[in-house]
Amino acid sequence: MRRLPVRRVLCLLPLVLVGVVAVRNWPVLAEGFGQLRTARWPWLVAAAGATCLTWVAAAVTRQGAVVERLPRLRLLATQFAAGAANHLLPTGLGASAVNLRFMTVCGVPPARSSAALALYLLAESIARVGLLAALLAAFPGALRLGPLLPEGAFGPLLAALGGATVLAVAVLLCVRRLRAAVTAFLRTALGEARSVHTRPARALALWGGSLAFPALQAAGLAAVARGLGLTVPTGHVVIAYLAATVAVALVPTPGGIGSVEAALIVALVAAGGPVAVATAVVLAYRVITVWLPMLPGAVTLGVLVRWKVI
Repeated sequence: MRRLPVRRVLCLLPLVLVGVVAVRNWPVLAEGFGQLRTARWPWLVAAAGATCLTWVAAAVTRQGAVVERLPRLRLLATQFAAGAANHLLPTGLGASAVNLRFMTVCGVPPARSSAALALYLLAESIARVGLLAALLAAFPGALRLGPLLPEGAFGPLLAALGGATVLAVAVLLCVRRLRAAVTAFLRTALGEARSVHTRPARALALWGGSLAFPALQAAGLAAVARGLGLTVPTGHVVIAYLAATVAVALVPTPGGIGSVEAALIVALVAAGGPVAVATAVVLAYRVITVWLPMLPGAVTLGVLVRWKVI
């Protein structure tokens, strides 16, 4: 075991996982590339540009969540690598692990790194939901969910969410060690949030990047929709994207692969798009935002591990 080249194995592991994921999803991948051949390329270039800017927005938000100054180029490269890791592990675990390790290597204590990660996730969630609420208020008829949802589905869903919340609170109150750990973490997180918000530049980076990230993702989908001729207003496409990503936020699949595609198709159809065109748009969009960056992102992740950046 001492002779086992652990770091070299870790460098190659992302590439192996990319191959496994690509093989398992090959029909979807091939269909997505087929749709790209029929699209108008200027819109595809715009979608690719918006995708690249999402990594910049993520880097800005990560910097805004910590008081310490992080090295810019390594931070940006880490976000690119974290995107690949995020598509290989469930529910954002890959990106979280990569960023936690990066902040620790940069000298941020583990407790504060976890607090910064929680602050980032909270800010991004608030920004995404807030943007969706604002757009729904501006375009109240953008989504027609009535025909797509079973009658009476909201009641059981709310009951399940309420039951899960009550169960979590009960466990927290009954298990003393867990309660102590959660209390200590919340104390650290609140202290980190106060420190960040006493610095206007950090607060602006945190909340500005949190708003820019989902907006750029939605802009990429809107560009692909224009490239493939989807007859849905751009504002409605943006609302469909935000609604779909909020809906699948708790689905434990690697990078949302499978669940995001289904939710986006349903949302675009609910916004008034034909099923066939909506499916083509979603497949092409996921190729641009997931599959094309995955291999270079995995290579970047391996290089960062090799150079001990993470």
